[in-house]
Amino acid sequence: MASTDTDKPVKSITPITPAVPASFRVAFERHFGKTPRVFSAPGRVNLIGEHTDYNDGFVLPIAIQQRTMVAAAASDDPTLRVVASDLNAEGAIDLGSPHVERRGNWLDYVEGVARTLVARGVPVQGADLMITSEVPRGAGLSSSAALELALGLALSSLAGSVLPARELALVGQRAEHDFVGVKCGIMDQMASAIAKAGHALLIDCKNQETKLVELPLDTMALLLCDTGARHSHTVSGYSQRREECESALRLLSTRRGLRSLRDVTPDELPQDASLLPTPLFERVRHVVSENQRTLDAVQALRSRDLVSLGRLMLASHDSLRRDYEVSCPELDHVVDVSQGHDAVLGARMTGGGFGGSVILLVQQRSLVSVSELIASRFEATFGYVPELRVVAPSDGMREELS
Repeated sequence: MASTDTDKPVKSITPITPAVPASFRVAFERHFGKTPRVFSAPGRVNLIGEHTDYNDGFVLPIAIQQRTMVAAAASDDPTLRVVASDLNAEGAIDLGSPHVERRGNWLDYVEGVARTLVARGVPVQGADLMITSEVPRGAGLSSSAALELALGLALSSLAGSVLPARELALVGQRAEHDFVGVKCGIMDQMASAIAKAGHALLIDCKNQETKLVELPLDTMALLLCDTGARHSHTVSGYSQRREECESALRLLSTRRGLRSLRDVTPDELPQDASLLPTPLFERVRHVVSENQRTLDAVQALRSRDLVSLGRLMLASHDSLRRDYEVSCPELDHVVDVSQGHDAVLGARMTGGGFGGSVILLVQQRSLVSVSELIASRFEATFGYVPELRVVAPSDGMREELS
């Protein structure tokens, strides 16, 4: 039998290392002298539907294998003692004292989740916590939502009052709004909470309805390229884009009653051009067209039409690059180079933008040659090799029982 790319070792693709709860438990026991329960939640990759969630639109994410883990054991006082083992950092939060101010670091997520749970009636008590994560920070894979959901599940489980998964997703979103200062949509938290292996998750962010969409993984593969270009939503243009959408909505509402940009239809876009200055019209055009692309992508997947799905992904990236202006040279380079390989059906940036990662839709047989092309061309241009890894749709948050 002739050899194919899948017969070769994938030297240029980072191997997936699954979580190892047993060794994590040992580290916790050595530090705190207690036996913990361990909880985890995944990062996510968004296949299509970017910057639509906070406009009540449609998104199509998957959860990925990389997870954030929280080991937890109850304590007898109202203090959360927290060790972030992958950051070599630790801190403490006194839940008996009022929240004072934002720290600007990872502890804001811990306190935000804990106090938001309390506000929803969960009797959160003091605890010893240890956190570690496989989800790269700043790579557009929603490391923040993975942390929020793992923490939410851990603290509510210790309190004996676990909220429904969808409500825990809302807890994570509220914590990020109020304690971190990022006005994110609900996509990341919902995907981390309820995604299922082998499927994408269509989320209608207007009413939070979800549908599972099976992926034809027998023929397709999803290759993730982490460019190493890092962003921080709190200092990037993310908040500015949200404000621009809100400004556009106010202007459009002077002519007709709109509750969100989701209510704008493609047929109405031409008449809206006269009401909106550039770049507000371009922001709206992206949101409206991206919603339609997301719905079309679902139909393409259900029909196993990967060629159409790939075209929609490329159109999405072009819209994010030109109309929404959230891409960057590293992301554009990977997308453009990928089109030089006939086994790449589609590619687009994933996440909020201004850095991060590209998701590529690739034929299974050509993973090695595609990754080698991207790695070599990227290194020649930027002077370093990006991380490439195959991602597969995985399950949402859970308690690790073994």
